Amino acid sequence: MTVLTGVKAPFELTQYAIAIKQQGIDFAMRHYSHQAGKSLSLAEARALTDAGIQIGALWEMPDAHLSYFSRAQGLADGAAAYLMAQSVITQPSGSAIYFAAPDVAWIDGAVTRYFEGVNQAFHAAGPTERQYQVGVFGASACCEAIMARGLANVAWLANDGTSAAGYQLRQLNDAATLPVDDGQRISVGMVCNSPDHPAGLFRVL
Repeated sequence: MTVLTGVKAPFELTQYAIAIKQQGIDFAMRHYSHQAGKSLSLAEARALTDAGIQIGALWEMPDAHLSYFSRAQGLADGAAAYLMAQSVITQPSGSAIYFAAPDVAWIDGAVTRYFEGVNQAFHAAGPTERQYQVGVFGASACCEAIMARGLANVAWLANDGTSAAGYQLRQLNDAATLPVDDGQRISVGMVCNSPDHPAGLFRVL
């Protein structure tokens, strides 16, 4: 595998897909959420796919505090993310949905319980339904703990895992401003993959 260049964007990229591909972007990390303007749509997924850009899915709640994380909340978020992936996006089996976790919450077990709920939701899918990998997005210590407990299959390190091994994605420290059509510019986070471990990215039909 080769190292790919990706962006993390909390907004729709449909109209920018061709422009960012021309600037060497290989994949885009987009959101599943209850906020329509933030969530990946099927039209956007198709536009990215048509432009030759792979897609990654992230469930991330803005300003979520430690008290947010519980088994019940993980079950609810996991079920909502699974429904969006299967019924809205038709995300293919075997790809991943990453779930964001606060940097230190795993210490007191909150994130462990949250990811137990996410896994419970994913395991509720029937044998004929699509099966997805659970991913964790957070600090390296949090990712390592959740992976070690068998509660995630893939890890996306947030800014601090430059020397860590075993990750699938790594958030880079520098954001970027990319020029797009009509002189506009968009601000995005920059992400790279590991050349050694598939990250669960996907395309749609």
